[in-house]
Amino acid sequence: MQSAQARCPGSCGELIQGLIAGSEKLVSCPVDWFSDVTVCRGRPHHNERPLMRAMLVQVVVALGYPAHYAAGLSIRWHSTLPVARGMASSTADIAATALATTRLLDYPASEQQIARWCVALEPTDSTLFRDLTLFDHRHGQSAIPCPPSPRLDVLVLESEQQLITADYHRQDRQQALLRGADDLARAWRLLYQGCLKNDPRLVGAAATTSAIASQLILPKPGFAALRQLVEALDLYGLAVAHSGSVVGLLLDRAHHDVEQVIAALPRLGLTEHYPRQHLLRLIPGGAR
Repeated sequence: MQSAQARCPGSCGELIQGLIAGSEKLVSCPVDWFSDVTVCRGRPHHNERPLMRAMLVQVVVALGYPAHYAAGLSIRWHSTLPVARGMASSTADIAATALATTRLLDYPASEQQIARWCVALEPTDSTLFRDLTLFDHRHGQSAIPCPPSPRLDVLVLESEQQLITADYHRQDRQQALLRGADDLARAWRLLYQGCLKNDPRLVGAAATTSAIASQLILPKPGFAALRQLVEALDLYGLAVAHSGSVVGLLLDRAHHDVEQVIAALPRLGLTEHYPRQHLLRLIPGGAR
């Protein structure tokens, strides 16, 4: 085989993130916006992203090849996911790179193996799992799947602000995480029940609960107006990037008037903070 392809979705932040069952965990909000990766035989390409190259080398060595074998492999990629916004662009890049590399080398990698490789490089979003998954994103020691999610659309509100995830994780957040622990335990119960009962309102309530707790750590501008909008138009809720700047309004385009939602944004002063909007679907995650 001369080349192999894979792709992995990005995320509109997290449905929930915080201190849950003794450690910080998250459930990402995977959406239909992808990083596409091809690994092929040949000289390394000039525009490879460093973490994608690091993942390729890690996989090559893990599969028993000498590290210099990676010098004969090239990475080609395409992604328009905004970077440093909390949309899991880096996880999408490296998870797709890992899967494409294992396909080229004819190795059947599992989700759990790809997760371990990703966490070895950086804190990792749970978008690399097919199911919505409560994931210990820093250490990879816990991954609890949810039942299938109810149908949801996400109106992604993109900020101009860029935030580096590694900087977020260097902050001392322990006291704020402890203060939000009870709310996050409730959010996790709501999310699981929402999936189990196929109830998007429970999923939205879980995400909103976590978003409110996140205001203690990384406040989102216009948050009061966002909550006002959710209530006024009877949306399901809102999800935030807990270590980024995007916000997602959770709704169903078959039941909610998306044009009305978008028209309300400038009236509430929200386009000053979130000048770009993207209507996406909540989808199954997983590199594929």
